[in-house]
Amino acid sequence: MDAPLPDSLSAAPPSPLAPTAAARTGPDPGRAGAAAPLIEAAGLTFTVRAASGPVNILRGVDLTVTAGEAVGLVGPSGSGKTSLLMLLAGLERPTGGALRIAGHDLAAMDEDALARFRREHIGIVFQAFHLIPTMTALENVAVPLEFAGRGDAFDRAAEALRSVGLAHRLEHYPGQLSGGEQQRVALARAVVAAPRLLLADEPTGNLDRATGAQVMELLFDLRARLGTTLLLVTHDAALAARCERQVRMEDGRIVGDDGGGGAAGEAVPGAE
Repeated sequence: MDAPLPDSLSAAPPSPLAPTAAARTGPDPGRAGAAAPLIEAAGLTFTVRAASGPVNILRGVDLTVTAGEAVGLVGPSGSGKTSLLMLLAGLERPTGGALRIAGHDLAAMDEDALARFRREHIGIVFQAFHLIPTMTALENVAVPLEFAGRGDAFDRAAEALRSVGLAHRLEHYPGQLSGGEQQRVALARAVVAAPRLLLADEPTGNLDRATGAQVMELLFDLRARLGTTLLLVTHDAALAARCERQVRMEDGRIVGDDGGGGAAGEAVPGAE
């Protein structure tokens, strides 16, 4: 099990991780008293080609998530959860349908524009840590800020690592860190630019239960501090229940939604 985390992240002094007003509020929703939709997906389909023929992974997904909402995306393996997350991140392109994130039409962007959009608006935490093995923890977290041309990249990276309890690991390489520490570095990298949308795909899948619980405490604490919209893919019913809303997928479709302000649907019967 990893070393204990700070007693209270929310009690930490103001830091460079604090979001700007623009990062918190988002575009004008056009209606008084209503939260702005951060994710707007309509009729999303995603088909890949295989030797045996086309494979339909997503089959007409409609989903709206308001700014600041926390959504647990649940369902059996192979139901399309990770594929939907990849589309929302702009890492894959939908075969059909419409997708807008923070008011931006992802289909209208080329690869360079998508990369800039991810850098400015989206943080991603994968099950595998995806750290650069030849870079220290500090360098890994600073990478997105360096690409953005931030002169304070390393100061902000150090603060992000401090916020996840790794001030003593700044100069360590991934191979010198435990699994839980590597995932904390990945989490610091995901939030260092105060993204408007945080996508987490089974972030505790490669961790033991105790370490996974620590990482999830950090994720929810940081998300609350930043006011970030969270989409969490998980098989853990307890983790999904910590989100304000649960959406269930089966066979490439949304089959349940507890109605936390987004797309309407039947009550979610539970995660698997």
